[in-house]
Amino acid sequence: MNKSLQTLVTGLALERLEENLFRGAVSDTLVKRVYGGKVLGEAMNAAQQTVADRPIHSLHAYFLREADSYSPVVYSVDRSRDGKSFSARRVTAIQHGQPIFTLEASFQKVESGIEFQRSMPEVPAIESLQPVQWNWDKFDSMTARYQRMMTIVAPFEIRAIDGPNGSHDAAGNPIRRAWVKTTEQLPDDPDIHRAILAYLSDYGLIWTLLAHHGFQLGADNLVVASLDHAMWFHRPFRMDEYLLYHCEGVSSAAARGLARGSFYSRSGELVASVTQEGLMRVV
Repeated sequence: MNKSLQTLVTGLALERLEENLFRGAVSDTLVKRVYGGKVLGEAMNAAQQTVADRPIHSLHAYFLREADSYSPVVYSVDRSRDGKSFSARRVTAIQHGQPIFTLEASFQKVESGIEFQRSMPEVPAIESLQPVQWNWDKFDSMTARYQRMMTIVAPFEIRAIDGPNGSHDAAGNPIRRAWVKTTEQLPDDPDIHRAILAYLSDYGLIWTLLAHHGFQLGADNLVVASLDHAMWFHRPFRMDEYLLYHCEGVSSAAARGLARGSFYSRSGELVASVTQEGLMRVV
């Protein structure tokens, strides 16, 4: 496993302090604010470590305060309920004595049932697209914000369908699409794959809307922050196999933006859905 992917996997791993108490690792100090996907992935991992034989099927999270990348985050898990079919967990992320993030997660024993899904949109074949290339030779001369962006995507191979400004569907709604997977094979543990998908799902979702309004990464007159995040896991998947990440803008109003995304396997299965609201304040 290459260095960037190993850093991601170990960065999402947790140190168990007590039965329901965990501590995350400090792995990215390029800018003071922690990337939200890292906190999301760690909190999800904390919940997963308290549930056996029941995969997570949904989560709902709120970002309460800016997380300090120079200090570890502690995760306290409340075992809310363990029923015959479902388990519920509440995770509070704590830093410097204050809650910075909360997550509610639900787990379900594996069952079969009726099947339906929204069809995967028609998109270019993976083989027709080139992987996004990053100029690592100029990494040291870039701003900390661009360094952070490159560090986030380094463990992934991304084959973008749309350019940096995204695209629009037939009705004129903003969309952003890409095939994504990790650069190398991962361990078989499904919890690792789900945590990495949660980590990646926070990347660029709200920018589907911001690009629609003409903003670019690094804009000085813009304040952007994740406010809340929800995910639903529908079917098994692997992050080391290509997934289509189809993002679409829903609404921009009151200095907030709402966007949603769908993850499809190469065979067209809808494996996960995500929705996020973010702060989009023009100053």
